[in-house]
Amino acid sequence: MIVEAFCLCDAATTENGKLNLLGAFDAIRVKQFPAVLAHCAVAVRLRFFTLEKGDHPIEVRFIDADGKNVLPPAGGNIKVDLVQGQRSAAFNLVLNVPALKVESPGDYALDLRVGGQGVISLPIEIKQV
Repeated sequence: MIVEAFCLCDAATTENGKLNLLGAFDAIRVKQFPAVLAHCAVAVRLRFFTLEKGDHPIEVRFIDADGKNVLPPAGGNIKVDLVQGQRSAAFNLVLNVPALKVESPGDYALDLRVGGQGVISLPIEIKQV
């Protein structure tokens, strides 16, 4: 499996196999805490290969520096079933977050787990300006 895209962004959509991203970022600047980011999205694009046929549970977590969930984990299941002659297939996932509330500044992370294994972690810095 290859992670082709994993980001926090202003907005994302998926349609006809295409993943569309707007405004990917890894830092948030706010005037005061607690702070609420009105809307954002997590965009994921994974590529699976022939030997990886079957079910793959996926989970996305937004955590603080202590590893505690800031939001409840989100995810689902990807069923990889390639047709004859197909070497790989890409799967897109968009998780819309209507209101991301953070209580304090600090280092956060967006974590991706596939099949119960940590795959990638994106650092997110949140600061007061």
